[in-house]
Amino acid sequence: MISSQGGAFEEGASILAEVKSISGRRIEERRRRHRITQQQLAADVGIGVRWLREIEAGNPKSRFDDHVACTHALGLSAAHLLIPMLFLEHHMHFPRHFFLDDMYELEARCIEFISGLSLRTFLRPTGGGQNGPADSGSAA
Repeated sequence: MISSQGGAFEEGASILAEVKSISGRRIEERRRRHRITQQQLAADVGIGVRWLREIEAGNPKSRFDDHVACTHALGLSAAHLLIPMLFLEHHMHFPRHFFLDDMYELEARCIEFISGLSLRTFLRPTGGGQNGPADSGSAA
């Protein structure tokens, strides 16, 4: 349901529909390139062929998790699905030109950034003990 008031929800619905449309095209393109039939992919993912056709057609009513399942079954990255969703969640505009490119570099940078944050958190001194993160106990 799209809000008649406009605003972020309507923009979000628009981006979600666009994400599903682009995802459907990528799924179909990869499936055809690898000469996988719709019947084979549908069986691998556990959905019906008719529903797979809807996904490939970019039907906005298609389920997001079915897009992810198809993407993974074909060895594609789900970055084109997940990164725009993060923008939506934070009420931010996602630059649509990223949809047109391979998002591998953007995905790699996100992973590198998150890994760096995790490592810094692990290496951060706890402030209480002499032995750093390993010093979690009390003296006997």
